[in-house]
Amino acid sequence: MTNIHTVYQKGKIAMAKKKECIPEYGTATKNGVMYYRTRITDADGKRVDLYATTREELYKKEKEARQVVEDLVFRKKNPTVADYCEKWLLMHSAKVSKKTLKGYTREMNRYIVEPLGHMYLSDVTADDIRMALVPVAKKSAGTYAKVNMLVKSVFYSAECNDLIDYNPSANISAKGGVPSKAKDALTDEQAEILLNTVRDLPPYLFVMIAFYSGLRREEILGLQWDCVFLDVPTPYISVRRAWRAEDNGPEVSTTLKTPAAKRDIPIPKCLADCLQEAKEKSISSYVIANSEGGPLTASQFARVWRYVTVRSTKERTCYKTVNGQRIKYKIHPTLGAHQANNPKIVYTMDFSVSPHQLRHTYITNLIHAGVDPKTVQYLAGHENSKTTMDIYAKVKYNKPDALIGVVNRAFA
Repeated sequence: MTNIHTVYQKGKIAMAKKKECIPEYGTATKNGVMYYRTRITDADGKRVDLYATTREELYKKEKEARQVVEDLVFRKKNPTVADYCEKWLLMHSAKVSKKTLKGYTREMNRYIVEPLGHMYLSDVTADDIRMALVPVAKKSAGTYAKVNMLVKSVFYSAECNDLIDYNPSANISAKGGVPSKAKDALTDEQAEILLNTVRDLPPYLFVMIAFYSGLRREEILGLQWDCVFLDVPTPYISVRRAWRAEDNGPEVSTTLKTPAAKRDIPIPKCLADCLQEAKEKSISSYVIANSEGGPLTASQFARVWRYVTVRSTKERTCYKTVNGQRIKYKIHPTLGAHQANNPKIVYTMDFSVSPHQLRHTYITNLIHAGVDPKTVQYLAGHENSKTTMDIYAKVKYNKPDALIGVVNRAFA
């Protein structure tokens, strides 16, 4: 029987603790020793035996175990944001590439788990999410869009699994972040300057393929000679593989960005001739390979592309060591000048260029040549023509003397 009694201490009346009644446990003998025994149900619904040499010890064990089970059951029904984010990543790990999963994990930990991870899912409000997104709004629009997508996906999944009664992220705006400056297609003059600049340099073949076939960087670096058809009436490239940078090195697989990325692209004579010359010299199955004949690593490609960037007059940040200290400074190259520490390098380009801009230029050139949107969509490997037209269908030249020819042809 549990007794409750009061005690008098220094002029105060206080309620005494309940006197706990220890149950009459059953017993079991193991290796000649008698133990008290009881059973509890764990968080997974399984029966678990508990043993102790005294009733008091077993009672204490039972109380602690039941508290652990209660906490686990509560966490299963009411997980924290951190717990559920971890589960969400695990559920999606089989659906996305290692690189994508790594990016999701990084952004989720930094922008969701750090500010909200300690909260129970059911306690999170729309204002909590808006506050968490304030620092993200200072990042690029791309980063904001990715984090926004992750937030909405996590809470939508929690709602679908009846872990929360309503989705606090449902009405959070998807718009935010600092818009990045759009990279325009290269003009014909810039394209000619770039090709002349990198001729006989390591990036030349990559630049030619991107310019005249519009392949993505991942498709070029994963391209093998068995998908380059030159000895046919209409030479073409068959896109069947893609390159990805993984922690343990490059990975080339038949998993493309989208189903539409699988395509056969006819190539002009200038690219066919360039590829034929490269094939005759090649000792690798890869069109663009490292010295060992394998696909380039991410760092190897970065070094190859540096042949392009170092010849641009774009302002850049450099470092030098003075009296043991690392000093940061900026240089402003002059067009036509030679690099100070390497006179062989001449600043020939008064513009900067990224690998993707070459693909951008290819698609833009198709559109301005009058190729119909559906054909452009196919050649670009886009899922729909809206992507093609919204992103790439921009005015290539905006000066009257450059546009008059187009206008005259339209009204001839």
